Parts: sequence; structure tokens; C-alpha cells
Amino acid sequence: MTDAPLKLFNSLTRSLEVFEPVHAGEARVYTCGPTVYNYPHIGNMRAYVFADVLGRTLSWKGLKLTHVINITDVGHLTDDADAGEDKMEKMAAERAQSIWDIAEHYKQAYWADVKALNIRQPAQWTVATDYVPQMITFAKGIADKHCYELESGLYFDVSTVADYGRLARANTEEGEGRIEAVEGKRNAADFAIWRKTPAGETRQMEWDSPWGKGAPGWHLECSVMSGEVLGFPFDIHTGGIDHREIHHPNEIAQNQAHCCTNGLDDPRNSGAKIWMHNNFLVERSGKMSKSSGEFLRLQLLIDKGYHPLAYRLMCLQAHYRSELEFSWEGLQAALTRLKRMVMAVESSARTLQQISVDEMQLLGREELFERLEDRTRQCLERFEAAISDDLNTAEALVAFEAAIGIKGAAFVDTIVASAILMDSVLGLNLLSLTRADLRIRPKSATITEDEIEAALARRKGARAAKDFAASDAIRDELTAQGVEVMDGDPLGWEWKLG
Repeated sequence: MTDAPLKLFNSLTRSLEVFEPVHAGEARVYTCGPTVYNYPHIGNMRAYVFADVLGRTLSWKGLKLTHVINITDVGHLTDDADAGEDKMEKMAAERAQSIWDIAEHYKQAYWADVKALNIRQPAQWTVATDYVPQMITFAKGIADKHCYELESGLYFDVSTVADYGRLARANTEEGEGRIEAVEGKRNAADFAIWRKTPAGETRQMEWDSPWGKGAPGWHLECSVMSGEVLGFPFDIHTGGIDHREIHHPNEIAQNQAHCCTNGLDDPRNSGAKIWMHNNFLVERSGKMSKSSGEFLRLQLLIDKGYHPLAYRLMCLQAHYRSELEFSWEGLQAALTRLKRMVMAVESSARTLQQISVDEMQLLGREELFERLEDRTRQCLERFEAAISDDLNTAEALVAFEAAIGIKGAAFVDTIVASAILMDSVLGLNLLSLTRADLRIRPKSATITEDEIEAALARRKGARAAKDFAASDAIRDELTAQGVEVMDGDPLGWEWKLG
């Protein structure tokens, strides 16, 4: 099997580029992680599904992956530009809790969602408060040439680096107007490197610095942590498309000041060779956020009876650079599609003769490839071409379904082998997921599964006896308790709690 070259869309150059690692045989990736002041909503989690697929693809290509995701527990303001209160301090005050307790609680909640979505653990989680001394050292190193001090803190002068804002392509009054207006700033786009604690106030998180007691700016964190762990330049920096407008351009400016002041015609001067951004998850009412409508976090989907991997599949059905509309109908369709995949893989795995699934999963890629027959090899080639084309997971899913849809007992080996190979990128956990796993009990349900099964057994007997009045009565009884009986369901689901 010959791998197609991996092409990725670089937001900085606005073009597809063939991926060539900075360090031979290794891919170094940094992903902007959560600010742990609240639960992540499912739109936030789309960014980490995307980054996980990227990492899995790099591993598929035979590269050693060094992936870093940060945890922001200080410095991120209530306005994602550069204004307002610190999100962590604000939440701690509202809850009358220690800011450290707030951070720990929401960090654990985020990690639970990461696990539920089968997102692989990165090589390292970096926590912002662990790197404050390094942030102060970084800021001291660039302060003389690139910064100036005001009463409120240390500010970065964006005119001191070349091509500021090229990533966003938004050097307009409208774009700059989103940034805090601070008296004394030299340029509208200048941003805080260090924020002094205002006189008479005390923060729960504050440190001594050459510019007074205070806390680092949000943008400084990522520059320091990515450079400390991965080294400049590293290969790929990922994040949501909202970061492309202000946060990442400010990171890039800091990186340029730290490494050089050269322009961005050479993307390596930005700190990373490639910048990648996933698009928004949207509802019909607009962009999803924590303040609009029902707070759609992953646990709400589970509480309504949807397996979290149905949401992962929903994300894979769209290209990461396209907006993805969320609807309950779309999530149900993804769950049904996932069930078809699970049934196909489960059926083949159950009928393996010469080798067990566990043994097959221990085989190397080439050994698995040897077990494929012509049609599944063609499917794998289509799959490889799709993921190599800027992570086109929508097309990759079609190729995967074609491979596992081949009928006949003689092909169970090849179906399981192709599932192992392709699911290593998709991350749907298809070799261990079962139909029973996908039937999640909604939180609002009161009837037990044993009661449902007993009622369905009585109904089956009534239908066999052609006592349709009794059959309808049992169906109505179940409907009244929130159970949808799905007669004639080609997937054999039989019932669903709704």
C-alpha cells in the first residue's frame, strides 16, 4: 500500500500544503485547550474531535505524534478579544468558591468529555499556572523592543513585528474595534502581556513581576507553553475558527518577537509551520455558545439517550472547515448510522474462525493489509485518499461503510481487518462498541428495561395469536411511558426510549 501525501489547509497561507515535518519522523502539534471556568458545550468539543482526527491521521501516516493541549486556568478574559474580567476570577466570585476548586472541577468535567468522545490522550497537558515563571521570563525577553508599560499593565506594540494580523486578514476598524479601548495604547490592536492587579484589589491568582503584582495575559500562555514543550518552530497549531481573528494573531506576534521579527511569508516565523482551524457548530438560532438557548453539553445528549460517539460521528460527517448544524434529528440520524456500523463489525467479529478480534488487533498494519481482498483494498485506498485530502472524513466514512458492507461469510476476516485499520483514524471504537452500549437510558425514563422487554414479549405473543387489540393496547401503554416501539425497523432496534 502506497500512502498518498498528506495535504492540510494552512490558515496562514490560505492554501493546501503537503505536510512535511520539521523533525524527521515526528509531528509536533499544539491545540488551544479549554478555559476551565464552566462546562464545555458540544461546539467546544468539536475542536478536540477535529484535533484528535488530525493526530490519528498523523499516526496513521507512521509519524511519532507529540501532541500538547493546554488548560487555561488564569488570564482568559470575559471578552475573547482582550477586555473584561478574568473568566476564572469572575466564576469563583459568583460561586463563592476557591478559584483552584473551580479550575479542578471543570478540568475534570472536560476530561470526562474527552474520554466519552474517545479522544486520545495527548503527550502532555500543560496547565497555565504551572508556567507563570516562564511567562515572566518570556515577557522580560521581549519587553524592551516590543512592549510598553501603562498603569494597567504591560502591552505589546503590534507595529514592532511584520505582517501583524495576516492570519485573520482583519486589519480593519471593525476587527480592531473588538479589542479593549485602553487609554494610552499606541495602536488599537495592542494587547496586554501582563495585567496589573488594580490598586485596592486582590486577586486569588496573582504573581509578582517586574511590572507589578498581577497575572499574565491570555495570549502569552499559549506562546510560552507551546515553545517550552514543542520548541519553535513546531509543525501544527490548531484551534477553533474564533481564535483565528485575535488570539492566534497575538500569539504569532509574540512568537515573532521572541524568535525574530521577520515577516510571515515564511510561515515558520509564526512559531508553527501550519495553523489549522475548525469551523463553528451552529444551531438554527446561530453560533452555539454557553449563553444562548439550552446549554448543549455532552452530558445533556447522554441524558436524552444519545451515545456520545453518535456526536463524534456527527462531527465526522462534515468537513472540519465547514459549519456543522446541530439538530436532534441530525443526531438521531448519526446514532442510526453508528448502529449500522456497529452491527456490521460486530457480526463479522462474532464469526471469525481462525483468529480472535483481540489477536487481530495486535497485528501490524502490513499484516492487516495482507488480509484484505481486492474490494476492501480499493475501499482502503479511497479512505487513504480522503483523509490525505485535508482530513476529508465525510468521504472517508463512505469508503469505510463500503468496506464493512461486503456480504458473505468468506469475507469476515477482511471486514474486521479493514475496520481495525480505518477506525484507528475515525476513533469510533467499533471493535468494542456493541448494540447494547448504544441503547442509553434517558434520564427522564421511569420504566425499566426489564419491564419494556416483558411488555414486548406479551405484545409479540398477542400478535402471533392475531389479537391485534391486545397488541395495540400494549403499544399504547408503552407509548404513554415514553417508549417508542419501532415495528419493521430494518436495524432490529425494536424499541427506543424517547
